[in-house]
Amino acid sequence: MQFRVAQKNRIFQDVVSQIEEAIFKKELCPGDTLPSERELKEMFQTSRGTLREALRVLEQKGLIEIRLGAGGGAVVKDAPTGSFSDSLALLIRLQKISLTHLSEFREGIEGTVAALAAERAEPGDIDTLEKLLLEAKQYAEQGHRYWDDFYEIDKQMHQILAEITDNPLYILISEIVHENIHQYYNQYLSIDDRRMMENYQDLCNIVNAVKAGQADAAQTHAQYHVRRFSQYMSAALQDGTAEQEGADPVSDS
Repeated sequence: MQFRVAQKNRIFQDVVSQIEEAIFKKELCPGDTLPSERELKEMFQTSRGTLREALRVLEQKGLIEIRLGAGGGAVVKDAPTGSFSDSLALLIRLQKISLTHLSEFREGIEGTVAALAAERAEPGDIDTLEKLLLEAKQYAEQGHRYWDDFYEIDKQMHQILAEITDNPLYILISEIVHENIHQYYNQYLSIDDRRMMENYQDLCNIVNAVKAGQADAAQTHAQYHVRRFSQYMSAALQDGTAEQEGADPVSDS
Protein backbone atom coordinates (compact mmCIF):
# COMPACT_ATOMS: atom_id res chain seq x y z
CA MET A 1 0.00 0.00 0.00
CA GLN A 2 1.45 3.36 -1.06
CA PHE A 3 -0.06 6.69 0.04
CA ARG A 4 0.76 10.08 -1.51
CA VAL A 5 2.11 13.07 0.39
CA ALA A 6 -0.73 14.73 2.29
CA GLN A 7 -1.90 18.11 1.06
CA LYS A 8 -0.30 20.79 3.17
CA ASN A 9 -3.41 22.93 3.59
CA ARG A 10 -5.38 20.10 5.19
CA ILE A 11 -2.88 17.46 6.24
CA PHE A 12 -4.93 15.88 9.02
CA GLN A 13 -8.13 15.43 6.97
CA ASP A 14 -6.20 14.24 3.93
CA VAL A 15 -4.52 11.47 5.93
CA VAL A 16 -7.92 10.30 7.21
CA SER A 17 -9.49 10.49 3.73
CA GLN A 18 -6.71 8.54 2.02
CA ILE A 19 -6.83 5.67 4.50
CA GLU A 20 -10.64 5.62 4.38
CA GLU A 21 -10.56 5.48 0.59
CA ALA A 22 -8.10 2.58 0.65
CA ILE A 23 -10.44 0.68 2.97
CA PHE A 24 -13.57 1.48 0.97
CA LYS A 25 -11.87 0.39 -2.27
CA LYS A 26 -10.73 -2.81 -0.50
CA GLU A 27 -7.10 -1.98 -1.13
CA LEU A 28 -6.96 -2.55 2.62
CA CYS A 29 -9.10 -5.45 3.82
CA PRO A 30 -10.28 -6.56 7.29
CA GLY A 31 -7.32 -7.98 9.20
CA ASP A 32 -4.71 -6.05 7.21
CA THR A 33 -2.19 -4.07 9.21
CA LEU A 34 -1.37 -0.55 8.05
CA PRO A 35 2.29 0.30 7.45
CA SER A 36 4.28 1.19 10.55
CA GLU A 37 4.09 4.65 12.04
CA ARG A 38 7.53 5.48 10.63
CA GLU A 39 6.52 4.37 7.14
CA LEU A 40 3.23 6.28 7.27
CA LYS A 41 5.06 9.44 8.37
CA GLU A 42 7.33 9.14 5.35
CA MET A 43 4.46 8.43 2.94
CA PHE A 44 2.30 11.31 4.14
CA GLN A 45 5.22 13.61 4.99
CA THR A 46 3.50 14.59 8.21
CA SER A 47 4.29 14.81 11.91
CA ARG A 48 3.86 12.00 14.41
CA GLY A 49 1.20 14.01 16.28
CA THR A 50 -0.91 14.62 13.17
CA LEU A 51 -0.62 10.98 12.14
CA ARG A 52 -1.64 9.66 15.55
CA GLU A 53 -4.63 12.01 15.69
CA ALA A 54 -5.76 10.81 12.25
CA LEU A 55 -5.47 7.18 13.36
CA ARG A 56 -7.53 7.96 16.49
CA VAL A 57 -10.29 9.40 14.30
CA LEU A 58 -10.28 6.28 12.12
CA GLU A 59 -10.47 4.14 15.24
CA GLN A 60 -13.43 6.16 16.54
CA LYS A 61 -15.18 5.58 13.21
CA GLY A 62 -14.75 1.85 13.71
CA LEU A 63 -12.55 1.44 10.62
CA ILE A 64 -9.34 0.40 12.37
CA GLU A 65 -8.22 -1.00 15.70
CA ILE A 66 -5.00 0.11 17.39
CA ARG A 67 -3.24 -2.93 18.84
CA LEU A 68 -0.38 -2.58 21.29
CA GLY A 69 2.66 -4.74 21.87
CA ALA A 70 4.75 -6.92 19.60
CA GLY A 71 3.05 -7.46 16.28
CA GLY A 72 0.63 -4.64 17.01
CA GLY A 73 -0.24 -1.56 14.99
CA ALA A 74 -3.26 -0.16 13.17
CA VAL A 75 -5.39 -3.10 11.96
CA VAL A 76 -8.35 -2.74 9.58
CA LYS A 77 -11.62 -3.90 11.15
CA ASP A 78 -14.55 -5.66 9.51
CA ALA A 79 -17.51 -3.56 8.39
CA PRO A 80 -18.77 -1.70 11.48
CA THR A 81 -22.47 -2.21 12.16
CA GLY A 82 -22.58 -1.86 15.93
CA SER A 83 -23.53 1.80 16.16
CA PHE A 84 -26.25 1.50 13.54
CA SER A 85 -27.62 -1.68 15.09
CA ASP A 86 -27.62 -0.21 18.59
CA SER A 87 -29.29 3.02 17.46
CA LEU A 88 -32.11 1.31 15.56
CA ALA A 89 -32.63 -1.24 18.33
CA LEU A 90 -32.85 1.56 20.89
CA LEU A 91 -35.41 3.48 18.83
CA ILE A 92 -37.59 0.38 18.61
CA ARG A 93 -37.21 -0.58 22.27
CA LEU A 94 -38.08 2.93 23.42
CA GLN A 95 -41.02 3.00 20.98
CA LYS A 96 -39.73 6.19 19.35
CA ILE A 97 -41.12 4.90 16.05
CA SER A 98 -44.90 4.95 15.65
CA LEU A 99 -46.90 1.80 14.92
CA THR A 100 -47.77 3.25 11.52
CA HIS A 101 -44.15 3.92 10.63
CA LEU A 102 -43.05 0.51 11.87
CA SER A 103 -45.79 -1.23 9.89
CA GLU A 104 -44.98 0.72 6.73
CA PHE A 105 -41.29 -0.11 7.08
CA ARG A 106 -41.89 -3.79 7.76
CA GLU A 107 -44.34 -4.17 4.88
CA GLY A 108 -41.72 -2.92 2.48
CA ILE A 109 -38.79 -4.86 3.90
CA GLU A 110 -40.54 -8.16 4.66
CA GLY A 111 -42.46 -8.15 1.41
CA THR A 112 -39.23 -7.73 -0.54
CA VAL A 113 -37.45 -10.36 1.55
CA ALA A 114 -40.20 -12.91 0.92
CA ALA A 115 -40.19 -12.19 -2.82
CA LEU A 116 -36.42 -12.58 -3.07
CA ALA A 117 -36.56 -15.75 -0.99
CA ALA A 118 -39.04 -17.21 -3.47
CA GLU A 119 -36.61 -16.47 -6.30
CA ARG A 120 -33.45 -17.68 -4.55
CA ALA A 121 -34.43 -20.51 -2.19
CA GLU A 122 -32.56 -23.80 -2.56
CA PRO A 123 -34.08 -27.20 -1.67
CA GLY A 124 -32.22 -27.18 1.64
CA ASP A 125 -33.73 -23.80 2.51
CA ILE A 126 -37.23 -25.14 1.87
CA ASP A 127 -36.53 -28.17 4.06
CA THR A 128 -35.45 -25.89 6.91
CA LEU A 129 -38.55 -23.69 6.58
CA GLU A 130 -40.89 -26.69 6.48
CA LYS A 131 -39.32 -28.22 9.59
CA LEU A 132 -39.77 -24.94 11.45
CA LEU A 133 -43.33 -24.70 10.14
CA LEU A 134 -44.08 -28.13 11.58
CA GLU A 135 -42.81 -27.00 14.99
CA ALA A 136 -44.90 -23.84 14.74
CA LYS A 137 -47.98 -25.93 13.98
CA GLN A 138 -47.50 -28.05 17.09
CA TYR A 139 -47.37 -24.99 19.31
CA ALA A 140 -50.26 -23.26 17.51
CA GLU A 141 -52.50 -26.28 18.00
CA GLN A 142 -51.82 -26.20 21.75
CA GLY A 143 -53.12 -22.65 22.06
CA HIS A 144 -51.91 -19.22 23.03
CA ARG A 145 -50.36 -20.43 26.30
CA TYR A 146 -47.53 -21.72 24.10
CA TRP A 147 -47.12 -18.39 22.37
CA ASP A 148 -43.57 -17.77 23.61
CA ASP A 149 -42.41 -21.02 22.03
CA PHE A 150 -44.30 -20.28 18.83
CA TYR A 151 -42.84 -16.78 18.67
CA GLU A 152 -39.26 -18.07 18.83
CA ILE A 153 -39.95 -20.33 15.86
CA ASP A 154 -41.62 -17.43 14.06
CA LYS A 155 -38.51 -15.26 14.53
CA GLN A 156 -36.28 -18.03 13.22
CA MET A 157 -38.41 -18.36 10.10
CA HIS A 158 -38.23 -14.65 9.36
CA GLN A 159 -34.46 -14.75 9.79
CA ILE A 160 -34.11 -17.77 7.51
CA LEU A 161 -36.09 -15.93 4.83
CA ALA A 162 -33.73 -12.96 5.15
CA GLU A 163 -30.68 -15.21 4.96
CA ILE A 164 -31.99 -16.84 1.79
CA THR A 165 -31.79 -13.43 0.06
CA ASP A 166 -28.02 -13.50 0.65
CA ASN A 167 -28.22 -9.73 1.14
CA PRO A 168 -26.40 -8.59 4.30
CA LEU A 169 -28.60 -5.50 4.62
CA TYR A 170 -31.82 -7.50 4.75
CA ILE A 171 -30.23 -10.02 7.12
CA LEU A 172 -29.08 -7.29 9.51
CA ILE A 173 -32.34 -5.30 9.41
CA SER A 174 -34.46 -8.42 9.93
CA GLU A 175 -32.41 -9.45 12.94
CA ILE A 176 -32.60 -6.00 14.55
CA VAL A 177 -36.35 -5.63 14.01
CA HIS A 178 -37.41 -9.09 15.14
CA GLU A 179 -35.17 -9.04 18.21
CA ASN A 180 -36.65 -5.77 19.47
CA ILE A 181 -40.26 -5.23 18.34
CA HIS A 182 -41.69 -7.18 21.28
CA GLN A 183 -41.89 -3.88 23.20
CA TYR A 184 -44.69 -2.75 20.89
CA TYR A 185 -46.55 -6.03 20.94
CA ASN A 186 -46.32 -6.50 24.67
CA GLN A 187 -48.19 -3.23 25.00
CA TYR A 188 -50.57 -3.22 22.05
CA LEU A 189 -51.33 -6.79 21.00
CA SER A 190 -53.55 -9.28 22.79
CA ILE A 191 -53.14 -12.82 21.60
CA ASP A 192 -55.72 -15.58 21.73
CA ASP A 193 -56.02 -18.99 20.07
CA ARG A 194 -57.63 -17.52 16.95
CA ARG A 195 -54.93 -14.94 16.35
CA MET A 196 -52.23 -17.49 17.01
CA MET A 197 -53.68 -19.74 14.32
CA GLU A 198 -53.95 -16.75 11.99
CA ASN A 199 -50.27 -16.13 12.48
CA TYR A 200 -49.49 -19.77 11.77
CA GLN A 201 -51.61 -19.73 8.60
CA ASP A 202 -49.78 -16.61 7.42
CA LEU A 203 -46.48 -18.45 7.81
CA CYS A 204 -47.90 -21.39 5.85
CA ASN A 205 -48.94 -19.09 3.01
CA ILE A 206 -45.52 -17.42 2.86
CA VAL A 207 -43.58 -20.71 2.93
CA ASN A 208 -45.84 -22.31 0.29
CA ALA A 209 -45.33 -19.34 -2.02
CA VAL A 210 -41.57 -19.42 -1.48
CA LYS A 211 -41.52 -23.18 -2.15
CA ALA A 212 -43.47 -22.67 -5.38
CA GLY A 213 -41.13 -19.88 -6.47
CA GLN A 214 -44.03 -17.42 -6.59
CA ALA A 215 -42.36 -14.12 -5.74
CA ASP A 216 -45.45 -11.94 -6.10
CA ALA A 217 -47.56 -14.22 -3.93
CA ALA A 218 -44.84 -14.46 -1.27
CA GLN A 219 -44.58 -10.68 -1.16
CA THR A 220 -48.35 -10.25 -0.91
CA HIS A 221 -48.70 -12.79 1.91
CA ALA A 222 -45.82 -11.24 3.89
CA GLN A 223 -47.24 -7.74 3.53
CA TYR A 224 -50.73 -8.86 4.45
CA HIS A 225 -49.39 -10.57 7.56
CA VAL A 226 -47.67 -7.40 8.77
CA ARG A 227 -50.63 -5.19 7.87
CA ARG A 228 -53.25 -7.35 9.59
CA PHE A 229 -51.49 -7.60 12.93
CA SER A 230 -50.57 -3.91 12.79
CA GLN A 231 -54.26 -3.13 12.36
CA TYR A 232 -55.06 -5.21 15.44
CA MET A 233 -52.60 -3.15 17.45
CA SER A 234 -53.72 0.18 16.03
CA ALA A 235 -57.33 -0.64 16.90
CA ALA A 236 -56.33 -1.59 20.45
CA LEU A 237 -54.38 1.64 20.78
CA GLN A 238 -57.34 3.73 19.62
CA ASP A 239 -59.99 2.13 21.81
CA GLY A 240 -57.77 1.38 24.81
CA THR A 241 -58.30 -2.40 24.70
CA ALA A 242 -54.67 -3.41 24.25
CA GLU A 243 -54.82 -5.54 27.38
CA GLN A 244 -58.24 -7.11 27.22
CA GLU A 245 -59.32 -9.27 30.10
CA GLY A 246 -58.76 -12.95 29.39
CA ALA A 247 -56.13 -12.42 26.71
CA ASP A 248 -52.38 -12.32 27.04
CA PRO A 249 -50.65 -9.17 25.75
CA VAL A 250 -47.65 -10.59 23.93
CA SER A 251 -45.29 -10.00 21.05
CA ASP A 252 -45.96 -11.03 17.49
CA SER A 253 -43.64 -11.29 14.58
